[in-house]
Amino acid sequence: MTTPTGLPVMQETTYDVGGKKIFVAETGEGPPVLLLHGGGPGASGVSNYTRNIAGLAAQYRVIVPDLPGYGRSSKGVDGADPFGHLADHIRGLLDRLGLDRAHLVGNSYGGACALRLALDTPDRVDRMVLMGPGGVGTTRTVPTAGLRSLLAYYNGDGPSRPKLEKFIRNYLVFNAAGVPDSAIDERYRASIDPEVVASPPLRRPSGRGALRTLWKSDFTRDPRLSRLPVPTLVLWGAKDQVNRPSGGRMLADQLPNCDLYVVANTGHWVQFEQAGLFNRVCSDFLVGHR
Repeated sequence: MTTPTGLPVMQETTYDVGGKKIFVAETGEGPPVLLLHGGGPGASGVSNYTRNIAGLAAQYRVIVPDLPGYGRSSKGVDGADPFGHLADHIRGLLDRLGLDRAHLVGNSYGGACALRLALDTPDRVDRMVLMGPGGVGTTRTVPTAGLRSLLAYYNGDGPSRPKLEKFIRNYLVFNAAGVPDSAIDERYRASIDPEVVASPPLRRPSGRGALRTLWKSDFTRDPRLSRLPVPTLVLWGAKDQVNRPSGGRMLADQLPNCDLYVVANTGHWVQFEQAGLFNRVCSDFLVGHR
């Protein structure tokens, strides 16, 4: 059974994890797969993976949380260690779900969350798929135009639909015409939640301790990366204007069990722009086919 949007009917639950409320939608049966969304303004789990949930649910139990700070989950993220904060709460969610292990699929900010969780507790992760993940060091000193646009959204004259549309159409995707107005409208409404405006979940570190936070958030400087046993697939849009595609090669060179797939004519949102390809490649990889 599907909804008018084409998504399958999903069970919705809110869990208490480490003092925060984590909203989760899930559907399907099979090995558990967590889909971890990106960190752009107005992002949420289901909206980020709207073109993937039904395809993956044919083989897997698909679990789609709103990360802390986003959607229907509690707001506020620890700015001193954001990736660790996200990873701790997703690990706590696994505990609440009664899951010893699961596959992790992460886009951008969610990819950084997945990678940090795997580095801290590799025994909790079966296989991992990362799409243009953050924290790979390619934007630490010189941010891309797309990342600057993302981080400036709540600055200056504050959030607006034109600012969000510019970020999505100019930087998030390669084919601007492929993003429906309704998707931008939905994300804009979520981005102006008063709690989010008061404490944006994704911001560039500043002030005292900023440099330490930036260095701590660079996985390529973490010696555990070269020892991480988790089979990993990295997908990166060749035209990504948010996180530089060179990050894919950096991960493939350091992770001992990593496949890299660079997708032509695709921006930062691989799972959206190339949904059919993504669903097929992701499903095959998680089941053990290469």
